[in-house]
Amino acid sequence: KHSELLGVKCYPTVATLPEPVDLAVIATPAVTVPGVVRECVAAGARSAIVISAGFKERGAEGVELERLIQAELRRGSMRLVGPNCLGMMNPSIGLNATFAHDLARTGNVAFLSQSGALLTAVLDWSLREQVGFSAIVSTGSMLDVDWGDLISFYGEDPQTKSILLYVESVADARSFLSAAREVTLSKPIIVIKAGRTEAASKAASSHTGAMTGSDDVFDAALRRCGVLRVQSIADLFYMAEVLSKQPRPRGPRLTIVTNAGGPGVLATDALIPNGGELASLSEDSLRALNAFLPSHWSHANPIDILGDAGAEHYGKAVEIAIADPGSDGLLVILAPQGMTDPAEVARLLAPYAQGRGKPVLASWMGGPAVAEGEAILNAAGIPTFAYPDTAARAFDYMWSYSSHLRALYETPALTASGTDSRSRVRKAKKLVDRTLATGRTLLTEVESKELLSLYGIPCVPTRVARTADQAVAYAAEFGYPAVLKVYSETITHKTDVGGVELDLSNAVAVRKAFRSIQSSVVSKAGEGAFQGVTVQPMVRLESYELILGSNVDPVFGPVILFGSGGQLVEVYRDRALALPPLNMTLALRLMELTRIYAALQGVRGRKA
Repeated sequence: KHSELLGVKCYPTVATLPEPVDLAVIATPAVTVPGVVRECVAAGARSAIVISAGFKERGAEGVELERLIQAELRRGSMRLVGPNCLGMMNPSIGLNATFAHDLARTGNVAFLSQSGALLTAVLDWSLREQVGFSAIVSTGSMLDVDWGDLISFYGEDPQTKSILLYVESVADARSFLSAAREVTLSKPIIVIKAGRTEAASKAASSHTGAMTGSDDVFDAALRRCGVLRVQSIADLFYMAEVLSKQPRPRGPRLTIVTNAGGPGVLATDALIPNGGELASLSEDSLRALNAFLPSHWSHANPIDILGDAGAEHYGKAVEIAIADPGSDGLLVILAPQGMTDPAEVARLLAPYAQGRGKPVLASWMGGPAVAEGEAILNAAGIPTFAYPDTAARAFDYMWSYSSHLRALYETPALTASGTDSRSRVRKAKKLVDRTLATGRTLLTEVESKELLSLYGIPCVPTRVARTADQAVAYAAEFGYPAVLKVYSETITHKTDVGGVELDLSNAVAVRKAFRSIQSSVVSKAGEGAFQGVTVQPMVRLESYELILGSNVDPVFGPVILFGSGGQLVEVYRDRALALPPLNMTLALRLMELTRIYAALQGVRGRKA
């Protein structure tokens, strides 16, 4: 429309530009974007950013616009970021292809976000705190360039040391997981995901127009591909700094050295619930600490060297603590007190920043009194935290990250498929197909046990009795005591309809139980729901009820569940998820995520 705008020459179309286009920034009404993309592709543009909103997040009309854009992209090789995004920045070359006013400082962290507003807030914060970035990318709804593309690109970028992600949804799980597994071995990928609660998940879906999937499954996927998930925006940047400065811990055991009891206790409270452990001091360490500390020091971890501790006591305690073979990391806490020089203690701690193979974190609590000491520690490469509980959580995150990376080296192998194995698979498929042919999607108890048996999983012998006389005959065959359960193709939770009778000691009890189950089921679920009972022997074991299940997540595909079972399984919610396939190590790690695992190891005199 104009030949010039603010002193810059204008062109009527992309085709009339005098030079090839490296990057097109499109900020026109949504209905015009497919046409502009067509022009860019025809002109040989290499890439484009669509800032415009009004696509799939607004419904069917927006979905059709995205389909048109994709059709245009297939005509050439141009890649597209967006639509509905803030844009992107590359501070090292002065590129600000966003509608944010200020350009980020140059740094070594790539921040990729599905929320443009969050990026502008972080950008403003980073300028005040002097935090730099290698790149800032607002992904928008990821019509073309997705998480996998961005992770792979910045994984190879020499200026990027850490990759931070704000995620609301993942559309292409295979691309995301594949890229993350490859990159995270060389660079930390740290994620904060919105939509942990059902309400937040719905909000995220309406924001991006994408399916968010289960948050628990997302957690399992991140563990499997070595990605660290944090729960706050502040932790994103804390962990980017910590993982770039300090070695990863080899285990969860943290030693705390402090000159104040309260902060040490707070650090412990933050450490334990998130998977960390207090390291147990060795006898050699205890003797060495007793040799120079006052008699009323804590004599345990946290190592409280008392409020009058000077730099010399700090130095000796730190040397003993970091050398203890039972410790995987060190947190040094300092509260400014009259006998303590924060700067001098920091100088003594600085040499421990590297070379011992264990991470060292510090919490210099206070304000101006500890500022010089904090500066000394930060310059030496020791991350500092204003509060000890934050530092303890950072150690927990470090250990989680180490644990995730170890899992990357676990490669489940498929078992040999001989003639017998193929025969079992055919029988299992036939059983499932037969069930589906009846219009059912739920296997009965008998069908479920038959399927499990085909895969070598032992089950309690079970027979179906249509009459009370049959039930008595089968119970006698198995031997008393017996168990009766309702047999039904429609009922999932048998106890909800009075469909379970246990510990039946004789034929009279079996007949009575049959009539009781029949009456209860018919009254609560209707005549058609009762199709007889299953009869099985009563198993008497000192054991725990467990649940083992599988499902297909709409985003990440097959998922395996393990946890505490029984009638209150949905109340206790003691369960964990993992993505198959699993080997023995990965299966054990899945179990370790539950509380029931501790009981399985043996508790209160019960054997493991």
